[in-house]
Amino acid sequence: MKVDLHSHSTCSDGLLGPGELVERAVLRGVDMLALTDHDEISGLAPARSAAAQWGLRLIDGVEISVQWEDTTLHIVGLNINPDHAPLVEGLAAIRAGREQRAQRMAESLAAAGISGSLEGARRYAKNPELVSRSHFARYLVETGHARDTNAVFRAYLTPGKPGYVPHQWAALADAMQWIKGSGGLAVLAHPGRYPLNQQQCERLLKEFVELGGAAVEVVTGSHTPEEFIIWARYAKRYGLRASAGSDFHGPGEGYRDIGNVPVLPAGCVPVWSSF
Repeated sequence: MKVDLHSHSTCSDGLLGPGELVERAVLRGVDMLALTDHDEISGLAPARSAAAQWGLRLIDGVEISVQWEDTTLHIVGLNINPDHAPLVEGLAAIRAGREQRAQRMAESLAAAGISGSLEGARRYAKNPELVSRSHFARYLVETGHARDTNAVFRAYLTPGKPGYVPHQWAALADAMQWIKGSGGLAVLAHPGRYPLNQQQCERLLKEFVELGGAAVEVVTGSHTPEEFIIWARYAKRYGLRASAGSDFHGPGEGYRDIGNVPVLPAGCVPVWSSF
């Protein structure tokens, strides 16, 4: 079975609408897909309708922005109930904070000599409640400040660079409670991306497990094959299941197309065995 449990639509910072995303997944041979938009669940209903037409198994998901110590993390919720009131209200509060961050990012970029970035980013954002770093990145590529979105992030939108703005996201405990309260499984997304040393990783995983975390993304678009093995070992050590997803945002963006997800390393217990 071909599984992809991390993807994005235009309801957050993807390039394809929910129905288009489902169609692309089907055409690329995906059997089970999770739509996990950033802090947003409005794409789930149209994705579910399209999945029913195509015969694809869709898993309702979300990717929640979280603050842990001094680091921004992402927690994926899989098999959630999108009508769970605390989840809906919590995500709405995060999106309100995103608007404030977008304005401060534009001010920071203007100070670095890049004008009009907020207006430019809004042109790429199909959801007016969710202007993200990816939308700024697309505008900066359009205006010739970098060759692609990956280069934009390296030069402008990461800590210490012009355009990066620190922000207080949801508390880890709150995000975990929203996911579990909705009947979902909490997954630590792309852990190899975070600037954490081994001691911090151990501390994070211990807290994640204590809060009821279910799985860690072992295979994901931004992990190297060596990191697949590292995080498979962490999953086994902490009694966590393993998830796999492309983190697909759109054709030509990111590291992997939808469905281009290698198999989990031997010994992993797949999170989808719980669905």
